[in-house]
Amino acid sequence: MGTPIQQLLDLSGRTALVTGGSRGLGLQIAEALGEAGAKLMLTSRKAADLEEAIAHLNQRGIDARWIAADAANPDEARRVCTETLERLGPVDILVNNAGAAWGAPAEDHALAAWDKVMNLNIRSLFVFSQTIAKLSMIPRRHGRIINIASIAGLAGNPAGMETLAYNTSKGAVVNFTRALAAEWGEHGITVNAIAPGFFPSKMTAHTLADGNDARMAAAAPLRRLGDDDDLKGAALLFASAAGKHITGQILAVDGGVSCVIGQ
Repeated sequence: MGTPIQQLLDLSGRTALVTGGSRGLGLQIAEALGEAGAKLMLTSRKAADLEEAIAHLNQRGIDARWIAADAANPDEARRVCTETLERLGPVDILVNNAGAAWGAPAEDHALAAWDKVMNLNIRSLFVFSQTIAKLSMIPRRHGRIINIASIAGLAGNPAGMETLAYNTSKGAVVNFTRALAAEWGEHGITVNAIAPGFFPSKMTAHTLADGNDARMAAAAPLRRLGDDDDLKGAALLFASAAGKHITGQILAVDGGVSCVIGQ
């Protein structure tokens, strides 16, 4: 007989580190992992945002702490990893969510902006994953890494959306996930990615302004944008024993938009 599903999804006794966890999609995922029983460490750049997020999680009965740091800085990223281990013990779950976007025509895209996006959206994933794996996951032969990609990494953009660096970085996240899953499976580490479609957030506020939210919702097969709950199930699956035989996969959570891209 198999294990009861409630037990498979239970994260009691587990510890999760969530980058970019103070708001938006990162906070949504943190809520899901915390409500399933995991202890949490959140990191992002702004202490005030983190304090607000931790208060919100604590009110829901979730054990959560924070460390302010710039994930794009490798030394800062490594500091977050070592401090998390010192304060909470071994890390079972790493959610690589921190990211940034930049809009500009490709022919005029500033190199500094390109580097900013790449350093946060893909290099930081490498640094966090490498550090946590070496210090915690590989020695213990257990780990769950969840990378936040995007449907922007699966195809090009509709006319008028000029986010070449962002799309390129998220495409890199997709293959980073696959390659790392293939290499680290022998250590008992699963590596998967969630590829969100459009969710209202600070990052997408400009894109969704002036009625674009309604137009984008109408273009999705499910006729809606993502909401505050739509990433929780996918994150819990990848983080828990329910997903122990899933690795190297990219799950689009997008209302079906990726099914019709290119039509």
